Amino acid sequence: MTETAPKKDISKKRKDPGSKIYKFIIVLLLLIVAILVWQLLDTKSEVNTIQTESLNIKQSLQTELDSLVAEHEMIKSEYGTLTDSLSVKDSVILANAKEIQKLLNTQWEYYKVKKKLALLRKITQGYVHQVDSLFTVNQELKDENTEIKRVYRKEQRKNTELTKEKEKLEEKVDQASAIKAYNITAQGIRMKGSQKEIVTDKARRIEKVKVCLTLAENLIIPPGEKNVYIRIARPDKVIISKSKDIIYTFDYNGEKIQYSMMQEVEYNNKAMSLCLYWNKQDKKSPAMIGTYYIAIFLDGQEIGQTHFELR
Repeated sequence: MTETAPKKDISKKRKDPGSKIYKFIIVLLLLIVAILVWQLLDTKSEVNTIQTESLNIKQSLQTELDSLVAEHEMIKSEYGTLTDSLSVKDSVILANAKEIQKLLNTQWEYYKVKKKLALLRKITQGYVHQVDSLFTVNQELKDENTEIKRVYRKEQRKNTELTKEKEKLEEKVDQASAIKAYNITAQGIRMKGSQKEIVTDKARRIEKVKVCLTLAENLIIPPGEKNVYIRIARPDKVIISKSKDIIYTFDYNGEKIQYSMMQEVEYNNKAMSLCLYWNKQDKKSPAMIGTYYIAIFLDGQEIGQTHFELR
């Protein structure tokens, strides 16, 4: 009997085809997963880039809006009341700025915001142009007004100078036409007998006040009758007068003032001397002790002063 040789196990030598397909599918799935992960990461990066760019654009638009509003407020502040006449346009600018800000704060559209910003920029430029025009016109008016004021002040100075010159000339004429007084003396007098005068400074002995003066030569004024007025002021500043009645007054600087003595003289343009006397009314009572002041007037002008003392 012939023995049969043992068979070899070919299952160990052959590769299982199902195992290869399984491995291939696993590798393919891993590759797909890797591609998907890469695409996901790339998409996320793009989204982040878009978001960043979008944020930058939004920030840029916000900055532009803030700049336009700030520039508008600066112009209003700089030109002050000059912009009051453009209040309507001012309200339009602020309304547009508010609308753009609302778009930026919510769901905004790039092109829509850009369009509105361009419109706002155009309006503000027109506003600035109008303000500049108003400023130019206003400046021209100011310059014109300044020139008018300068000319007016110049004319005023001329008039003032002319007035001063006129006043100086009038003063010179007045001085030249005024009669001067010199050699002015004032003394207390007591009488010895009926004719002899004795000078005294005793308040209890005085009977009269004697005032003497010389009217200077003046060839300019017309000759004729002149009234010489003398005012005697006591130490208490009271003017000695015969009465407070208006007949014992004369005109001086637009007022009526009392006089103590008055003498009418015939002036012929040459120097002349004269003396006037004041008789003490109360002969029993002594005169007031102190300094008495004498003022002399002629033709409404004060022409001399002097004084004397009683003790």
